Amino acid sequence: MESKNYLDDLNEIKTLMTKSSRFISLSGLSGILAGIYALIGASIAYYLVSNSVRGYLILDGTIFKICFGILLAVAFLSAVTGIYLTTKKAKKNNEKIWDNSSKRLLINFLIPLVTGGLYILIILNQERYGHTAALMLIFYGLALINASKYSLGDIRYLGFTELILGLICALMPSYGFWFWVVGFGFMHIIYGTWMHFKYDK
Repeated sequence: MESKNYLDDLNEIKTLMTKSSRFISLSGLSGILAGIYALIGASIAYYLVSNSVRGYLILDGTIFKICFGILLAVAFLSAVTGIYLTTKKAKKNNEKIWDNSSKRLLINFLIPLVTGGLYILIILNQERYGHTAALMLIFYGLALINASKYSLGDIRYLGFTELILGLICALMPSYGFWFWVVGFGFMHIIYGTWMHFKYDK
């Protein structure tokens, strides 16, 4: 009996330590919705580009500006949805949404992401478009892996998947759009579904 109580105490201490060092209220549903937003945005962009006069993008073209706006809209909707659903889940679990663990998570996620975003803007300004999709996937994967140690460890699997897709995409840049669709669309839906049934249910 004493041994059982001892093990229960150890498990409780382990749970408390995990909660204090990791932000564990991320919502799987937000991942699913982010993937859906990406697929909708990609479908609109594909339609616009394929029906344009040139049939491809140039930096100072109107279609490029619209597609860039769609990309920003997808990122914005994904971020807002993630914040809303994660906040809702944290309140349900009586957990703080903004503490040391969530701050560490955000900082470690943003460092590779912002660096990658700035680098992509630099090469776009130099009219080098070929590896844009690959770089998005690679830096996003690095951001997820970097942040995973401050959240649910499963996030790193999505990060490694995005990283691998980005490297393969770099070898086949002409298929960049489709790798982007798989990485940001389908992989988010698959990962979000897995997380939803593993943790949210």
